[in-house]
Amino acid sequence: MPEKKKILFVCVENSNRSQMSEAFAKMLGSKNIEAYSAGSRPSGKINPKAVAAMKELGYDLSSHHSKSLNEVKQYAPFDAVVTMGCGDACPWMPAKKFIDWEIPDPKEMNENEFAKIRDLIKSKVEDLLPALSK
Repeated sequence: MPEKKKILFVCVENSNRSQMSEAFAKMLGSKNIEAYSAGSRPSGKINPKAVAAMKELGYDLSSHHSKSLNEVKQYAPFDAVVTMGCGDACPWMPAKKFIDWEIPDPKEMNENEFAKIRDLIKSKVEDLLPALSK
């Protein structure tokens, strides 16, 4: 049985992009992926727009909470740390590979724009998972 791959998704507030990335990794990675998310400056809450956007796809994000990097460092080292384009706010965590996706923060976007970011994240996670198993 292949060893589980551990992925950490990081954005600034851990309320939108990294939360949706973690959700997609759990949805698409089945039992082969352990997914986590955290923020360099967590907001303390999940954006209701993110909860609604993921609910459309059958995932309940309301059970997640916004976490700091300190809360997830116990799971290190990671196979990959994926940042969302947070520039100098991006942290260092023990990992085999670091990836930056440069995804715009959808926090202030309308529903349609938010859904486009959600779908972009989904396609990036779909590309990432097979690459990790190589």
